[in-house]
Amino acid sequence: MERVPSNTVGAGSVDLRLRRGEPSVLLRINLILLVAFALGMVALSVVVTSTLQQNATREVLAQAGLMMDSAAAIRSYTETEIGPLLEDKMASAFRPQSVPFYAATQNFLTLHKEHPDYAYKEATLNPTNPRDRATDWEADIVQRFRNDSSVKEVSGTRDTPMGRTLYLARPIHVDAGCLSCHSLPSAAPATMLARYGSDNGFGWQPNEVVGAQIVSVPFSSAEASAGRVRRDVLIAIAAVLVSVWLVVNVSLYLLVIRPVRRIARIADQVSLGNTAAEAFPHGGGPEVAALSAAFNRMRKSLDKALQMLGG
Repeated sequence: MERVPSNTVGAGSVDLRLRRGEPSVLLRINLILLVAFALGMVALSVVVTSTLQQNATREVLAQAGLMMDSAAAIRSYTETEIGPLLEDKMASAFRPQSVPFYAATQNFLTLHKEHPDYAYKEATLNPTNPRDRATDWEADIVQRFRNDSSVKEVSGTRDTPMGRTLYLARPIHVDAGCLSCHSLPSAAPATMLARYGSDNGFGWQPNEVVGAQIVSVPFSSAEASAGRVRRDVLIAIAAVLVSVWLVVNVSLYLLVIRPVRRIARIADQVSLGNTAAEAFPHGGGPEVAALSAAFNRMRKSLDKALQMLGG
């Protein structure tokens, strides 16, 4: 019975450890999970944002490509269907409706009234019609086509008063039909000279790049849609991670923390010589059950040893 004080010292040391405020296993696991979830959310946010941005760009490029193909169809229709009908009338007055470039531009000007964010222009370095003259950024695109004949298409984004837009550009090459009006003023129709003069739109050479078809499509709607999808995806992932966190915490508490605390409490009572303490529990996971069984065997051995000493 003189051993009780030493057990009491052991219990005191256990109490001292508790008073130190050391974080519990559950708290440590939660901190690890928090760090893992935070890193996972950051990584997922980067991946989701990048993927949605690429999808938005492809979507806007598809719209721009469709508009460009529509302009090509209008030009082809004008050249094959409208031009021959107006050819006889060109002697008395110049009919710009017979020019494919003019027809495509006029069509998209009508579209622009209903959709001001969308634009189409056949930007030319030396146009007959001043409205088609390339601005500085458009002239840079044309010059790129002129410097590198292998470039067939250029796309990019730019900020405008209407918001961020994506542009798609393709080069305009001089063909035989263009030279009939744009080679020399003396070769141009008199009615065209009377309408536009002889100062602009001449001197074009065969196969020369004189301009670029440029389609501008708003990027804001696609970005807003991508932002909504990103938000919904991240919220869904966060909800899943919170659910996982709750399941892990409940499982750890029921299978590990609560049984271990009960084992620690009973072991403390046994160490103080309380032979009437309850039996070690058998619940929890297999490892906790094995620990309880080991403590029960140790308790039986201790009881037998005390009985032998007492006898």
